[in-house]
Amino acid sequence: MLAGNFMFAGHLVEADGETTNIWNLPVPSNEFRMDLHGFAWLDDLAAVGDGEARKAAQFWLGDWINKFHGGRGPGWVPDITGRRLIRWINHALFLLAGDGSKMSKAYFRSLAHQTTFLARRWQTTAPGLPRFEALTGVIYAGLSLQGMEQHVKPAMDALDRECRRQIDMRGGIASRNPEELLEIFTLLTWAKDALVESDKVPMKEHLSAIERIAPTLRGLRHADGGLARFHGGDRGLDGRLDQSLASGGVTTPAHDGPVMGYVRMSGGRTSIIVDVATPPPGQATAEAHASTLAFELTTGRRPLIVNCGPGGTFGEEWRRAGRATQLHTTLGIDGYSSSLLGTRKSGPIWQEVLVETPRAVTSRYHLEEGAGTLLCGHDGYRRTHGMTHLRYMELGLDGRGLIGLDTLSVSEPDDQRRFDIAMDRSNMQGIPYTVRFHLHPEVESQLDMGGTAVSLVPRSGEIWVFRSSDAEISIEPSVYLEKGRLKPRATKQIVLSGVALGYQTEVSWTLAKAQEMPGPVRDLARDDMLAVDL
Repeated sequence: MLAGNFMFAGHLVEADGETTNIWNLPVPSNEFRMDLHGFAWLDDLAAVGDGEARKAAQFWLGDWINKFHGGRGPGWVPDITGRRLIRWINHALFLLAGDGSKMSKAYFRSLAHQTTFLARRWQTTAPGLPRFEALTGVIYAGLSLQGMEQHVKPAMDALDRECRRQIDMRGGIASRNPEELLEIFTLLTWAKDALVESDKVPMKEHLSAIERIAPTLRGLRHADGGLARFHGGDRGLDGRLDQSLASGGVTTPAHDGPVMGYVRMSGGRTSIIVDVATPPPGQATAEAHASTLAFELTTGRRPLIVNCGPGGTFGEEWRRAGRATQLHTTLGIDGYSSSLLGTRKSGPIWQEVLVETPRAVTSRYHLEEGAGTLLCGHDGYRRTHGMTHLRYMELGLDGRGLIGLDTLSVSEPDDQRRFDIAMDRSNMQGIPYTVRFHLHPEVESQLDMGGTAVSLVPRSGEIWVFRSSDAEISIEPSVYLEKGRLKPRATKQIVLSGVALGYQTEVSWTLAKAQEMPGPVRDLARDDMLAVDL
């Protein structure tokens, strides 16, 4: 930003850093505009903390007050106002030091005006993260500003109700988005800390929600500390998860069994997180993905097998593409997703949502001597092909080997009729399917052993070997959709291709560690060496 490079919501706007007024930038999207007005970028300038960063922050803050303080124009929506209040208050010392003291009167007047607006309007925000942002902003402002104390108790009561309504008994949320859960947890810990520092006792459901969410987040965290990427969520800001868990002060370990519809399998340095529930229902389907039975695998500090991720920051076409089954590590029938994407009217606007999803999703996880086993299934292809997808996974407790079996089965008479109709449509040539394993961009891949195996090498130097004898193996292009970048990253995927000709089709595969770097030199040592080379 200090050099004139402004990247928000997947868009980069370049300008002269010395003369740029951030509020005069061309705005390529509404998301870009909201990120500007939310002031989360103050965290970055405060982290730099030098005189140049403070001067820029003070100039942009002062001009925002001059242009937008009246309560009209962009940025005057409750959740964005809550986000902005939190940053202004958190970084008050940074903003008002030195020359910033000249604008302190306007700064506090604007804070009071925004607090009054937010206290009246927070109810209009959508359930989920926006409402938690708005209420946390009211609490922060009410605790920090003289004359605003009357807003604290109503906001505490409302936050308590929202925790009871929106956080289930096992610490999950309706959207099933792990990154959104982390952001809500962070806001709840911030609100708790602010209340405690002001000698106030947080409400019962507020504290209970923190206690419920912490072990759930631990169950959604990979071995490298990043979150699983499902249903519109990315890995989370670096360090945010550890910092929030430490601030929450809850030491409860991850729950046994599914959490928020995911099962975590782990062994040695390997972690696997599998989606074993139906996609989010109702309003929460606006960002839901057709990812049932998809998984991600991380070895040590290196993601190996991934889902392609959320594509919304790269435009609507990428948002839509990222939601398809084909961009997840699971089995798909060619031309179909396990959940159907359609449109639904929400107020005055039309939203793309999942209008047909699997009706029955089952899972059974056992930790046995020497291995953890997961058997799961869904019926998302019954209505189109009469087929049920079953997935069996077995991870050794040393984390060195994963055995997988994907099955397409047809059992009930009605399902057999649907399958026979689908076969007729294909002129009895069979129903083509693919099992996809998307690779992280930093994983090198190569076909070996006459095309019957694929060697995978993450930057740590470990060597993993993928094998399957039941289907044709190929390496094809893929993408890695990651927030904070200007365009999707190119990567590869392993694709098992076959044709279902009967009432039961099985595809077995294995992924095993063939070589492991010695402990003292793997991961961090290679990172340091690469950094020097670059």
